[in-house]
Parts: sequence; C-alpha cells; structure tokens
Amino acid sequence: MATRVARSVVPVRLPPLPSMGEILRLYKLRALKHLSQNFLMDKRITDRIVRAAGDVSGCRVCEVGPGPGNITRPILERGAKHVVVIEKDSRFLPSLELLADACPGRLSVIHGDVMQQPLHNLFPDHLRRPWRDQCPDIHLIGNLPFNISTPLIIRFLHALQERRGIFSYGRVRMTLTFQREVAERMVAPPMCQERCRLSVMCQHLCKVELKFLIPGSACVPKPDVDIGVVRFTPLITPEFDYPFKLVEKVARHLFHGRQKHCKRGIATLFPEVRTDLAKEVIERTGVNPEVKGCNLSNEEIGNICGAFHAICQRIPKLMFYDSRHNQIDIDDDTLGVIGSSGPDSYDPIDAKELDDNEKDEVREDKW
Repeated sequence: MATRVARSVVPVRLPPLPSMGEILRLYKLRALKHLSQNFLMDKRITDRIVRAAGDVSGCRVCEVGPGPGNITRPILERGAKHVVVIEKDSRFLPSLELLADACPGRLSVIHGDVMQQPLHNLFPDHLRRPWRDQCPDIHLIGNLPFNISTPLIIRFLHALQERRGIFSYGRVRMTLTFQREVAERMVAPPMCQERCRLSVMCQHLCKVELKFLIPGSACVPKPDVDIGVVRFTPLITPEFDYPFKLVEKVARHLFHGRQKHCKRGIATLFPEVRTDLAKEVIERTGVNPEVKGCNLSNEEIGNICGAFHAICQRIPKLMFYDSRHNQIDIDDDTLGVIGSSGPDSYDPIDAKELDDNEKDEVREDKW
C-alpha cells in the first residue's frame, strides 16, 4: 500500500476579484425561496468548510451547488489542482466563469443537475485507487440546498456501495452541509432519540463526522434553522454488506413507527398472513422484539438484514412486497404480488415517500 506524503498547505493568491457582495449586486443575484437557496457570505465560515474537508492542496475537487462561488474561492486559494463545479442554476454561470478566467486551467464549470450528472469521468484515470487503498486525492464538497440534500446523499451512498460514479475513483471523501437536525441524525448513535434510518444508511457505509455548526444568521437570506457541516469517509468494508435497497427497506420499516417495538417493523416486511416469517427473523437474530428501532445497534440491524435477505433468497418476490400498496396471493411456497406497479415500486431516493417522522429532513426551509 502506498504511503501518503504529508503536504504543507501553501495558500494560492487569486488575482483581484470583486467581493461576493459585489458579485451579487453586479449580476443581480438573489437566493430563490422555492429552490431553498441561501448564500454563505462570511469568508471565515467558507474557509472553515474547506478546512473541514481536509488537505485539498494538489487535489482534484468536485463541488456541487457552488452558487456564485462562495466556497469555490477558498478551495482554489487552498491550492486545489483542479476544481469541477456542477451548477444547475444558469444565473450563477457568469460569476463562476469570471472565477474560471481568473485561474486558467484550474476551474471547470458544468451547467447541469448533479442528480442527473455522470461523475465517473470527471478526472484523469490515473487518480483511480483500489478500494482497499488509501483515499484518492479527490474530494466532493458542497453547500446543498435543503430541499435536495437528503435525496442527494442517499444517491451518493447508493453509488458508494456499488463503487460507481465518482466512487469509481475509490473511497472519495465528501464534505456536505445539511440542516442541523438532519446532520445530527446522520451521526446519532444507538439509544439516541435522533437516530433514524438515515443514521443507519450513513453509518454502515461511512465514518460520519459532524465537524461544526453554522448559525442560520450567517446566511443570506437567513433561514429558520442552523446548518451542520458533515464529513463522510467511506469505510473499506461496510458494517453489513447487503444490497442497498434491501438495507434501506429494512431500516425504513424498523423506523417507520419511532415509538413502536421493532417486532412491529419486522412484521410489516411480510404479508399479515405470514407471521411465521417475522418470527423466523426474530429467532434467527436473537433481537429483543420489545426494543424500539432507535435502540437497535448497527450489528443487530445488520443481523435483521441478513435474516430478511436469507428469506428473500427463498421467496424472491418478498423483496418487492409493499404492505401499503400491494395485495398478495400466497400459494404453498410461492409469494405472488398482485397489482404491483413493478419491482419494488418504492424508490429510496424519492423524498415524497419518507416516513412522517422524517419528512422534515427534506422539507423546504421556512424563510
């Protein structure tokens, strides 16, 4: 395994540029409420976000949702070799192009939706690293609008587990912003009231760190919530290695009723007439059926995933069963699904399908 050589961070001075406040006035930019946008104007905070990502000097960086370039500037100033920014809102392109002109060859601007953008070919192939090797010299950084932050991190986690997209380069580290409540849920340990399925989805694939909080007053316009800066470092080996949709499905059922015992969540994985299958999961895992989902350890949740996976191997259509929408027909050893819209009609990336106690994770912020 190659050893990483420590680099000293040498600030790179950019040519004289208008301040961010002047940029907003020059291009008549304002944050749009329906896109859940806000601008971080305090340079000390944007610098701190980049420092939270680690040493970016000499590295390649993909920045998602750069806006007018508030965070892009400190990334360049801290010596990033090449930065690719992906921005959906065309209003911000002139200010980003101005910054690109100020540092030729170091900044590329892509006009597009990061939710649809392929990320597997952003950087040269020689940067790719084996998964078990050290993290590549690539970072993913973003100050995300609240209304896409949760769907986007789920999409990234899915790609991470399957080692595709930007994760085809290896264990790429991510530093992203979320509403404070969402950030706290991501790092919430077992026995914590904030623990939810998002905690499980993040922690079984990554080392998740809440680096610091940003007061809402630091943003323009000021949101009603504070912001958490979270860094994700992909694990070499996931805590439990089962298909992403299966893990998401089990976690969703376990946390559907926050105050209910886990036996109820396990039972909803199966048709009501197959109580024997729920009992089989409990017996195989040895979990206490009277424990609430938020009090289950990652190991116990992994064991439940394993038991459910084994049952799905015997009865494959169970993976597509949805207790809220599907009717079922049981023959001796076969589970048929009638009236389904297709395999697993639930899409884990669709924010509309979040449980009631998690909907505030993707709501548009109240200004």
